[in-house]
Amino acid sequence: MALTENDMTKLLDMAENKQYLKLKSELVEMNEYDIAEILSEMPPEKALVVFRLLPKDLSSDVFACLDIDEQQHIINSIEDKELNSIIEDLAIDDAVDMVEELPASMVKRILKNATPETRKQINQFLQYPDNSAGSIMTNEYVALRPQMSVREAFDYIRAHGVDKETIYTCYVITPSRELLGVVTLKDMMMSAYDVRIQDIMDDNVITATTTEDQEEVAADFNKYDLLAMPVVDKEKRLVGIVTVDDIVDVMEAEATEDFQKMAAMAPNEKPYLKTSVIDLAKNRIPWLLILMLSSTVSGAILNHYEAAFTAIPLLVSFVPTLMDTGGNSGSQASTMIIRGLATGEIGLSDALKVIFKEFRVGIVCGVVLAVINFVRLMIQYPGHLMICVTVVVSMFVTIILAKILGAALPLLAKALHLDPALMASPMLTTIVDACSMIIYFSVASHLLSF
Repeated sequence: MALTENDMTKLLDMAENKQYLKLKSELVEMNEYDIAEILSEMPPEKALVVFRLLPKDLSSDVFACLDIDEQQHIINSIEDKELNSIIEDLAIDDAVDMVEELPASMVKRILKNATPETRKQINQFLQYPDNSAGSIMTNEYVALRPQMSVREAFDYIRAHGVDKETIYTCYVITPSRELLGVVTLKDMMMSAYDVRIQDIMDDNVITATTTEDQEEVAADFNKYDLLAMPVVDKEKRLVGIVTVDDIVDVMEAEATEDFQKMAAMAPNEKPYLKTSVIDLAKNRIPWLLILMLSSTVSGAILNHYEAAFTAIPLLVSFVPTLMDTGGNSGSQASTMIIRGLATGEIGLSDALKVIFKEFRVGIVCGVVLAVINFVRLMIQYPGHLMICVTVVVSMFVTIILAKILGAALPLLAKALHLDPALMASPMLTTIVDACSMIIYFSVASHLLSF
């Protein structure tokens, strides 16, 4: 059952009133993620006391769920013996994630208190590129031999599977660790005990390489509905697996990064409430400066057509409508294309197809909006037929162009190996604004003859 607000209040009151035995009896029955959430709501010193109440195995699971700041406080507050116990109980991928975030002095202490085998594994994982399959994998999997019988495989799983990340999917390897296939627990349960693993394994395995980008791995998880994916090196030897819980974290991180880029901000890995005002400003100011300077293009265009405003002052009142409509139209298209590129639904080979489709969408949207706007303008500004025609023609052309740019710019960014999210709303709107002004005054100069 999920942790409710009433449960949270009750448990925090127990901690505040130092009812530690009662609190411990409640916590040991709870999920480690809920316990971590409760600890995060306590003052650091109180959280440390409660953390030390937890049984050894549970405390390691809870530690892995804590934010890095809370982990850092616990590490600074416990003795080397307690630190060694936590490190050795942590899944290797969780230990690596922690080490990557901590200061160098603290990492040195962690590695000093780890066993040689754990230290070797952590250092090995740290060598993989950031955001690669190797950096998010774990080596805690069940490996079977092809000549094993199902009975022998079950005995092996019972003996060695307790601390593994998953036992539902097992991996069949040679003595040199070359990956031969996979076999699921369901396959084994539905087979006779004397059947050989090599006879029931699936040798058509979806794999990732250690250097493959984690976003591509996430796309494969989504495409093939996987629970785990083996990771192999250049020699096709099995070195680890990526599990679905890690991929969910990757998807969340990638989506957050895309949202930040689409809002014209530098990506920030820290939670919002734990990011300082200065850091938030640093992430936003560079893009704001770029967009501010690029908007001078629109100003230059308006200045160039200053005579038009002098001759027909009414023209200036329609500029915001055109710019906003063009920007919104482009953002609709770019959002769909960026999403399609992220999920793999759209590829560079689809560029012409996508642009032509958005061109047709632009025609439909442009006709509808132009007709409605023409009726509105004729009611609002009777006797100004040609000005109304100028506005709706400009809007029609602007919407079509905005749709095309909204589709083309993310595809161009992808072709240049840039993040398509860079071409989202703020950047696109700035470009469309300039284009809409050129279209507007070009149409006006032809239709109104000034």
